[in-house]
Amino acid sequence: MTDALTIHEAAETTGWSPRMLRYIERNGLIEPQRSAAGYRLYGAAELQRLRTLKELLGANDLELGDIGFALRLRRDPALAGAVEAWFEARPERPADVPADNWLSFEQEKHSRLLDAVRARQTPTPTTSTETA
Repeated sequence: MTDALTIHEAAETTGWSPRMLRYIERNGLIEPQRSAAGYRLYGAAELQRLRTLKELLGANDLELGDIGFALRLRRDPALAGAVEAWFEARPERPADVPADNWLSFEQEKHSRLLDAVRARQTPTPTTSTETA
């Protein structure tokens, strides 16, 4: 590639920081070319994608994470199907749960879900072999 900008030149041109350009690349939204030495190179095509990405975000009040999720939906049919099923689903009391117990049933389900989320977030304590 002959006509291309380095990441710092591209950052200056686009208004994205070099760190943000790496983030955009890491999330699969753009794939800059590489020099023989492995440096990112941004040509006209990449600059256009960055400009139109910024326009897309601004015109629709979106964040990069929104576009990253949209990309995941495009690439992962199972995820797209699960999201679509959630949109289409209507609340329905399980057949084995009496109407009077539905609220408490849902509260218990939420409680177990939150416990599972907390368990995944709690760092595992490490044992130290050092003595004070």
